[in-house]
Amino acid sequence: MASEACDVCERSVRIAGGIGDLWNFAFESTQGLTLELTDGSEFFLCFDCMERLPDDHEPTAEDVADLRERTDPVEEDGNHFWHWG
Repeated sequence: MASEACDVCERSVRIAGGIGDLWNFAFESTQGLTLELTDGSEFFLCFDCMERLPDDHEPTAEDVADLRERTDPVEEDGNHFWHWG
């Protein structure tokens, strides 16, 4: 099992797959993706933050920065792999 922090909300989310899942038979789904934006920038975002990106144009690094400014970091609640509660 692997995890990575969302570049916007900073929540640690699950990345499915890999050798760890093979041995512990974890079948949960991935909770985020690395996006390569049209301006060449790359960000790992959880699905909740991804949905908050603008949908009227192709998102850019500036859109991610704006979203980060409007988003308070999610406080850890002991549930390391779920952004939604």
